[in-house]
Amino acid sequence: MKSFRIKIHRLESSYQQPHFFILNKGLNSGKPLNNACPNCFVCLTECDEHREFLYWLCFGLWKSKSFHYFLKGSVIPFVTIGETRKLIRESLIKASSKSQAFEKAIQALQLLDTSEQKIKVTLKMIDTARQAIFSDLMKEAGAG
Repeated sequence: MKSFRIKIHRLESSYQQPHFFILNKGLNSGKPLNNACPNCFVCLTECDEHREFLYWLCFGLWKSKSFHYFLKGSVIPFVTIGETRKLIRESLIKASSKSQAFEKAIQALQLLDTSEQKIKVTLKMIDTARQAIFSDLMKEAGAG
């Protein structure tokens, strides 16, 4: 089984081994991140292969809203480190027993994520073009 450690991330910390971050506050608690933020845990793994496996496992848990059951707090909801560890450990056992199906699902998720990033870039370019067209129109009309 893939081993991992989850710790509370300190902003001044840096990590040598493969790792990713897990958001722990707000309604997006459980979301895996490649870059640190103030309210996150860090998941440390032994190798890049385990990191990818666990990252996409957390992504699937987050997308399926599995972390919502563990949310606490009335103003700013959060998940605890113990419950996060337990959920990931239990899910890891289930995913490892069906490793081929899980690997296929990871590949599909990666493909969808790549497509989503391309679409976001395209939408940003469309928005910039829209803004430029409207700005030119306003300048021609003397309003801008």
